[in-house]
Amino acid sequence: MNNDPSYRPEYEPHAVRDAFRALGRTLADYAQLMRLHRPIGIWLLLWPALWGLWIAGEGRPAARILLVFVAGVVVMRSAGCVINDYADRDFDPQVARTKDRPLAARRVTPAEALLLFVALGLVAVWLALQLDPYAQLFAIGGALLAVTYPWLKRIVHVPQFYLGAAFGWSIPMAFAALTGEVPKIAWLLLSAVVLWAAVYDTMYGMVDREDDERIGVKSTAILFGGADRFIIAVMIVMMLFALWLAGMEAGLGIWYRGGLAAAALHFIYQLWLIRHREPAACFQAFNNNHYVGMVVFIGLALDYFYRVS
Repeated sequence: MNNDPSYRPEYEPHAVRDAFRALGRTLADYAQLMRLHRPIGIWLLLWPALWGLWIAGEGRPAARILLVFVAGVVVMRSAGCVINDYADRDFDPQVARTKDRPLAARRVTPAEALLLFVALGLVAVWLALQLDPYAQLFAIGGALLAVTYPWLKRIVHVPQFYLGAAFGWSIPMAFAALTGEVPKIAWLLLSAVVLWAAVYDTMYGMVDREDDERIGVKSTAILFGGADRFIIAVMIVMMLFALWLAGMEAGLGIWYRGGLAAAALHFIYQLWLIRHREPAACFQAFNNNHYVGMVVFIGLALDYFYRVS
């Protein structure tokens, strides 16, 4: 029995409830910091990984390796978002689209963000240790790309190409893990992803172009200026050509080519969306790239399915 005269037992449930609510808000902020509420980034990382795994595994990638890569995509994308927001914590409050992010709005402290990044990094290390040593070397390279990207956009005008290397690095990793080598086709696929990332991240940059110019953030959307739509179209053609060459190298047939044709139709739709450079339409075009990755994967998966069935 509590003999404290100020003690009010009826207040205890409220204290517990408030503590749980505070914990829930904190976890929600951490999830938002990792962009778990916006899975588009996970998909844009996952589709290239699946392309590489299916081609390297000839349509039948080992289940254990597949699970490691899928988990790795989620963890690394989350870690990349955390370190990106940490690097941009003084810029994001000045941009309309990002001012309400947890770090920008000061709902999460920089120290908390760094601790969360370290925790995610430890999970990523554990996942990498499930692979053979050769694949682990590529995992280290991929981690360096992901961690250094947020600061690169303050130095160069084309950070999107560096981002593409980070987003496509799972492809040489997949070949290293499944075949023990990284052949020419892996680099062709990586080249396609670098071009693809430059396409969709330029569209993404067109959303924030005015704010980015004002605060000094560099991007291809700013560099390309009035030629942005034309250069995007050229990069789309180059990306599809690289994927076609990769399909030829892998001996993929009509199903894969059908997937590329479907991707081309999505790209035409995206070019139509950005015709007036309206921020909302540019953001819609960026999000549509999820379907580009999906139809390419469906095409190559069907090609292997009918080949091995």
